[in-house]
Amino acid sequence: MRGLVTKSTGSWYVVEGENGKRIPCRIQGKFRTKGIKATNPIAVGDWVRYEHEPDQESAIITALEPRKNYIIRRSINLSKQVQIIGANLDQALLVVTLASPPTSFGFIDRFLVTAEAYDIPAVLVFNKLDLFSEDGLDILRDYMELYEQIGYPCYAVSAQDKTNLAEIRQLLQDKTTLVSGHSGVGKSTLINAIEPTVALKTGEISEWSDKGKHTTTFAEMIDLSFGGKLIDTPGIRELGIVDIEQGELAHFFPEMRARLNACRFHNCRHINEPGCVVIDAVQSGDIQSTRYDSYLSIYNNQDTRN
Repeated sequence: MRGLVTKSTGSWYVVEGENGKRIPCRIQGKFRTKGIKATNPIAVGDWVRYEHEPDQESAIITALEPRKNYIIRRSINLSKQVQIIGANLDQALLVVTLASPPTSFGFIDRFLVTAEAYDIPAVLVFNKLDLFSEDGLDILRDYMELYEQIGYPCYAVSAQDKTNLAEIRQLLQDKTTLVSGHSGVGKSTLINAIEPTVALKTGEISEWSDKGKHTTTFAEMIDLSFGGKLIDTPGIRELGIVDIEQGELAHFFPEMRARLNACRFHNCRHINEPGCVVIDAVQSGDIQSTRYDSYLSIYNNQDTRN
């Protein structure tokens, strides 16, 4: 039988069959994903084949169908541990905040590079608009303008006050969307505001660290009443880049990719080479210095927690 993985708790999965019924499943003992060494061979969003166990109350996943795409991360604390956080996506939505807790340029850029590398359109949603002062709104506009100029759609919302959510609903309609971000940025509050029947748990910001407390502990697919599916994921405190070679990294920065053929050397690293158009563009302000700093950080494998 064929089904869609809608929930992953680590050792067990929930699979929705083509008849619409959901059944708990486990994987075969020797099940492996070809070419990907991950802690979870099956991810939410995967299409699988399964067979009922004798009790008919559960099933065994016997095969994984080819993926259209997937998004993957590496834990920084456990550098050898790689996790697939969603598969067969139409887009990835990163919820960010400029305060309480702050989302750094480095974290945003690592997420965008990962999405580019796995051919997944990415969108930035700046939450907690209700907390901004006038000066804060100016900073927010600068952030949004930076990423919009590169080509990433940006939205400013308040999940708490339900501000500008109609645009987000339109964005999500009839698509499969991965929703990610730091713990505490308001992912669960945003999803609850968009789809109130879901009633996800929400948490407070930790006073001692200004980091969010985890409220989502496993990945789960949510059906939207207006059409489409969300994959809600646990909050990410760090995002390690996986399987991107130094020589190809610049291809995943769109503003660099557009200039690469003009460098003097075909194997230019865009670090200190003469005749590098990327460096020239940084110096002239055509490429933002924060983006270039992120490029150097990833190139030198300097992982970030923020």
